[in-house]
Amino acid sequence: MENNTNLEQEKMPSNQGAVSNSSQKLSTPVAIVIAGFLIMIGIFASGGISKNKVDTNIKVNTVQAPVNVSLNPVTESDHILGDIKTAKITIVEFSDLECPFCKTFHNALHASFDKYPGQIAWVYRHFPLDNIHPKTRMEARASECAASLGGNDAFWKYIDLVFATTPANNGLDASLLPVFASKIGLDKAAFASCLASTKFDAKVQAEYEDGVNAGVSGTPHSIAILPDGTQIPIKGADVNALNKLLDTVLK
Repeated sequence: MENNTNLEQEKMPSNQGAVSNSSQKLSTPVAIVIAGFLIMIGIFASGGISKNKVDTNIKVNTVQAPVNVSLNPVTESDHILGDIKTAKITIVEFSDLECPFCKTFHNALHASFDKYPGQIAWVYRHFPLDNIHPKTRMEARASECAASLGGNDAFWKYIDLVFATTPANNGLDASLLPVFASKIGLDKAAFASCLASTKFDAKVQAEYEDGVNAGVSGTPHSIAILPDGTQIPIKGADVNALNKLLDTVLK
């Protein structure tokens, strides 16, 4: 399947101001004239356009070249599925619990985790896109409450339930948050008390800011850390790219 990252990743809204309509009306014709002039110069300089230079079937590869990003180190205080001490590859995923592409990628990561038992450490970090998913930060808080009451296993069971249940795009009924807690064996009253507090909001925000510093602009966004420390970003829910990377590193 050919993937388009614009369709497979929910983007963080831009804060740039809009240009006025009057400015656009004045600048557009001028820009067209300038662009046409530059194109003509390019054509004359190159002796014409070669068909071989135009590729109309360019495929987007969302596994990027290795990078060095400002990513907070993975520690045992993270939410980790697997063992970071023995895993051959660590995948740090920045995700939003109401993002439909994150829902798809979550299932793909579980499948990869099962395919390569003991070889992958999966790290989940929050990246709530508040402007398009107003419910997601409360859901992130709920998952942290689950972790505080039931440990790491409870965290993963909780987000599994959220992703399995939500229709995404801010569609989860908030009344289900304590129901999920009860389903995984947590004390309902203690969970409700935790959910009403703000004690985990700073943690969620810190993970969001970590994502921004690491170049995350949409969800899902994953960074694969190879055995030699090389970091390779995977933008969007590109399951094929994920599988190719894992097959290359782990087979």
